[in-house]
Amino acid sequence: MLETRKVRLNYLAILVSALVYFGMQAVWFTVFMNEWLAGIGKTAEQLHQEGASVALAYLIAFFADLVMAAAISWFTQMTGKQNVFRGAMVAIVAWIGFVLTTWSAEYAFEEKGLRILAVNTGISLIGMVVMGVILGAWKAKSTTIQVDAV
Repeated sequence: MLETRKVRLNYLAILVSALVYFGMQAVWFTVFMNEWLAGIGKTAEQLHQEGASVALAYLIAFFADLVMAAAISWFTQMTGKQNVFRGAMVAIVAWIGFVLTTWSAEYAFEEKGLRILAVNTGISLIGMVVMGVILGAWKAKSTTIQVDAV
């Protein structure tokens, strides 16, 4: 028999954790810019010449961070009592189960090296754990919306 569990999504906590992760990504890719560019086989000049919309890329990245934060929050609550440890563990399991496996398989077929895999997935691991810790610790109920989950 399935157990019904109440999930309370705290939108302020989700927003804050997504903003923190977004900022971490900016710092990470600034520090590892050369490794990242080498891994994708481009120069900064090539990216700018190709007309890539930086604003659109940032918007998509932030939206993805919001979705990820909401998912970590939901899974954290679905697996038991909301706390820092559970938030971090959910993030680590999600990273291993979805992020690392997906990127590893793609990079194996694309014959990309371990260095670019480490750059792209390293920030995901660190950022997801930080989001899980923030979401697990944040228990203010004033900004929550309850969602019934089976």
